[in-house]
Amino acid sequence: MSLAMAGGVSVAAQASAHASPGTATVRAAADSCAYPYVCLFKNGVKIGQFKDVTSTWQNLPSRPSGPNLIIQNTRRDDVAYIRWSTGTTTCIPPQRSFTVSSGTLTGIRISSSATC
Repeated sequence: MSLAMAGGVSVAAQASAHASPGTATVRAAADSCAYPYVCLFKNGVKIGQFKDVTSTWQNLPSRPSGPNLIIQNTRRDDVAYIRWSTGTTTCIPPQRSFTVSSGTLTGIRISSSATC
């Protein structure tokens, strides 16, 4: 699956989403998402994976949404940005996961930056 990002990146916290790396669901997602991928899981099922560093957004035509949506970044030195339907973005640090409790995603971008 291939996606793209356009324009600059503004990192904004999405109030309706939260990071929860300690849950069993997140651990299960990490077990089925191999390095160097950024994977999306819905209800424990992998619905997408991305590995290419891009300078533009990769669009998510399926527009996945919470609840029960997890984004797992297995990359060691690269951050992953997710874009919300509202236009805001959230950065996921390397080797971290992000749980979406509500909201709709429209894009993903993997950056070679090691920090958000």
